[in-house]
Amino acid sequence: MIRLRMRAVRKTSLAALFLLMLALPQTPLFAQTSSIVKWEELTASDFVVAIQRAQLTCILPIGILEKHGPHLPLGTDLLNIRHVSLAAAQQEFAIVFPEYYFGQIFEARHEPGTVAYSAKIQLELLQETTDEMARNGCKKIVIANGHGGNEDLLPYFAQTQLATPHDYVVYVFPLPEHLDQPGRPSVKNPADMHAGETETSHMMISRPDLVHMDRAKDESGADQHRLNLPDTLYTGIWWYARFPNHYAGEGAAATKELGEFDMKEWISELVTALRAVKYDTVSLPLQNEFYEKAKHPLGTK
Repeated sequence: MIRLRMRAVRKTSLAALFLLMLALPQTPLFAQTSSIVKWEELTASDFVVAIQRAQLTCILPIGILEKHGPHLPLGTDLLNIRHVSLAAAQQEFAIVFPEYYFGQIFEARHEPGTVAYSAKIQLELLQETTDEMARNGCKKIVIANGHGGNEDLLPYFAQTQLATPHDYVVYVFPLPEHLDQPGRPSVKNPADMHAGETETSHMMISRPDLVHMDRAKDESGADQHRLNLPDTLYTGIWWYARFPNHYAGEGAAATKELGEFDMKEWISELVTALRAVKYDTVSLPLQNEFYEKAKHPLGTK
């Protein structure tokens, strides 16, 4: 009799627990990771859900490993563009690819810590990376650039996508131009191009713990004017001729106010770009049309 009563009590308790669970609000499995935009932090099953939520849109932030004056970390460009990409992806959901620093940086090979891959590897690795991203569902890939030395490489890479058929589109989001923005704090040094006032201000926002302002005046970031050629000519040694310390500007003049202004604008521009990419239904059909016509060029007229 006692055993029967215990069984009855156990059944009643289990039933009550079951009813209580039904009464509780049900949280979707993915809700726990809905704010995760980093590719590497998603589980495989959550990735499947995330790629649909992102409307097949992914960001590939690209930086570099190079000297940034005496006071900023080697990965400054990557750290800044990752900060911008992650913030933008939270506003306009997209999956952000892990740290990618395989860009063009031959001009800094004379400085410690610089990693300069060959031109062949740069292009092949970038192609295989975008191919693999697309194989995993990223049919709209936004390469967000954080490094000036990639400004020629990335448009060229985008053009090479027309050489062979691809079932995805590459979009290049270049370094933004903040100089004409109304309300932007003024920059004191006109030679502010690398590790100077602007870039140091950006790092004050993205990774202030890695900024060593006490070292900013340890080297000169002044233009050395060691090459006298007309503007109509270009030579690869121009940067070293002008800034042999791989430092252009005055990092000591940086301010948090300038960093906050620029980063806000930078993030906003990327958000706008992501929305345009998601609504773009023309690029891929045109790309496919091009591939088809390229098979029979004489038949296109």
